[in-house]
Order: sequence, then C-alpha cells, then structure tokens
Amino acid sequence: MIFVGIDVAKEKHDCFMINSEGIILADVFTIPNNRQGFHTLLSKLKTFCTCEGSVKVGLEATGHYSYNILGFLLDNDLTVYVLNPLHTNLYRKSRSLRKTKTDRVDAKTIAAMLSDIDLTPYTDTARHSEELKSLTRYRFDKVKQRAKLKQSVSRLVCILFPELEKLVPTLHMASVYALLDEFPCAHQVSAANLTHLKSLLSTASKGRYGRDIALAIRNSARQSIGSVMPAKSLELQHTIRLIRELDQQIDQIESAIKDIMEQLHSPITSIPGLGYRMAAMILAEVGNFSRFDSPDKLLAYAGMSPSTYQSGQLKNCYPHMKKRGSRYLRYALYHDTKYVCHWEPTFAAYLAKKRAEGKHYNVALSHAAKKFVRLLFALQRSGHSYRATL
Repeated sequence: MIFVGIDVAKEKHDCFMINSEGIILADVFTIPNNRQGFHTLLSKLKTFCTCEGSVKVGLEATGHYSYNILGFLLDNDLTVYVLNPLHTNLYRKSRSLRKTKTDRVDAKTIAAMLSDIDLTPYTDTARHSEELKSLTRYRFDKVKQRAKLKQSVSRLVCILFPELEKLVPTLHMASVYALLDEFPCAHQVSAANLTHLKSLLSTASKGRYGRDIALAIRNSARQSIGSVMPAKSLELQHTIRLIRELDQQIDQIESAIKDIMEQLHSPITSIPGLGYRMAAMILAEVGNFSRFDSPDKLLAYAGMSPSTYQSGQLKNCYPHMKKRGSRYLRYALYHDTKYVCHWEPTFAAYLAKKRAEGKHYNVALSHAAKKFVRLLFALQRSGHSYRATL
C-alpha cells in the first residue's frame, strides 16, 4: 500500500510518498499547479503502484485551491481522502513537541495520517454534495442581496409615494414593480394616462388589477405628500431592475438544485413542509450522514446543542445554543423546523406541548429542531420515506 500526502497551495503542491512499512518512496517533491505537474505526479504514482500495490492519496480541504487536483485524481480512479485541516494540525502537534509547520511537514503529516488512521474516502456522492453546497450557498447569498434591495424599495417608496403601500397587498409584486419602473414617483403617476395605467397594471398582474385600482392609485398620487426627487426616482428604478435580474438568477440556481435533488432521491424530501431547496441545503452541509454516530453529534455539528458552564457551585440554569458550526445548516434546520411544525401534525402537537409547559417560542422551537434532526438522521440512514405517526 502506498500513502501519498499532498499539501495544496495556489501555485504549487508538495507531495510525499511512503509505503505500509513506513519506508519513504519519494521524499517531498513539488509539482506546479498545472496539467504538466498533475501528470508528473500521476506517472510517479504509476511507477510505484506496480511494485507496492494500491494507492491512498490524501489532501486537506483548502477551499477552491484543491478542486482541480482533486478532480484530476478522481478522474484517474485513485482513492482520495479529503482531510479536515484542524484534524491534521492536531495530529502534527501530537507527533512532535516542536512548533514547526511548513508545506513539507504538512505533506508528511497527511501521508502519516493515512497510514495510521482509518478514514473515509472521498466519493462521487461527496462530489455531488460539494456541487450542491456551492449552489445552495450561492442561492443563500443571492436571496440575502435581494432582501436588502427590497428594503431599499420600501424606503424609497416611503419617500416618493408613501400612500401606495396602503393600496396594494405588498410592494414586492410584479404589478407594483412594473408601475414604479415606469412611474417611480407620485408626481409622475398623477400625470399618467388612465388607460395606459390600467393596461400596465392589468398586464403585469395577469388581469387581476384593472381600471378600479388604476384609478385609486392615480387619485391617491394626486393627493400624495411624496417628494419629487429625480435622484431617488432613478435609484428606485435601478433597484427594481436589479431585483428582477436577481429573480432570474435565483430561478436558474434553483433549477440546477432541483436537477441534483432529483438524482439523489433523498428520503428527507418526503417530510411534509420540507421543500427541496432547504432539503438541498441540509444534504449539502451535512454531506454523508454516516460520518455521525448519533443525531446529537449532527446537532452539535450545526451548533444547535446547548452550551455548558460549570465552576464550583455555579451551574448555568439557562444554557444558550452554542452556535458553533455550519451557519448554513443551522439556518436551514431552524427555518425548516418552523415549516414542518406548521404542516406536520406530530411536530405541531410537540411544539404546542412545549409551549404549554411555559417555554418561550424560540426555546420550544429548539426542542422541535432536535426532534427534527433525529427524524432526518433516521430517514437518511434507513433510506425509508416519512410515515406520519398521527
């Protein structure tokens, strides 16, 4: 067996090879981060593979710097292990009292870890999860951007046409955006042709709004206290166009997420109230559920387990959530629990029970989240779809 440790960097990678007996097959050598360097590494591996047997290649999870070499190794049917940098750091410190950390030392540490510790290899499923993680986090960021822009729309409308908010269910709908894109302030709306205004609203709302609402909006605009500020009007128009562009981007991202979710056929999507978008975020952040021995460890990974503080006679009576872990997973679990408690009778009854015990809503929801994590863990490990017990 050959163990290969690779310390990944932006411009180059340091590699080290040993066999099962601990004999150094190739002392630390450096390859450039390009195709020629990758093939140099592959040719060395093939040379030793004929003599020593199978190969295990390890590298640290160093973000985007490791994507290219990882893909190359997997495409060449090599068994690859992606290690947590914190894990390798602790392992390196356990092997020596010297405070030494270099790329050469890291490559040797990774190879030694592969030979000493039984680790789980990186699989195609993990590769799928990595792609899903990129998409879900990208969507998360886009949705946050859109939310900020919508706040800007509300602020600008409050300046330019404050009465409009009382005439429509919400400012953030296609018909209102179409109106404000063409007539961004009350003064312009008041001077608009009624027939054109009716046609604009009817087309954007798909026939829901007609002459009555158009007349009400124009009459309100004529009595409006809204300011005439060309700079704010231009900002409002540009903000609306940015929101529309983000809507299109988010739709494309969600379409890509849906395609991957259809391939995965995860049983957790059978839970009432759990949509494919949030289910995708959970699967992406957790990865392989078999990495966790129990639901409690998964809960701790999300940073949703209670903190502990004890000193002498002092003990914390009201332990707070640790909030150390994947913030994306924590966000998904917290919000999914609310939806599942709304749509699933068993969870709704459990939440109501905790509330009846006098617990604050957020505390009761955290208890429901623990129950939700146990359900996710059971379904994903068993592969069975959800069946209600009530």
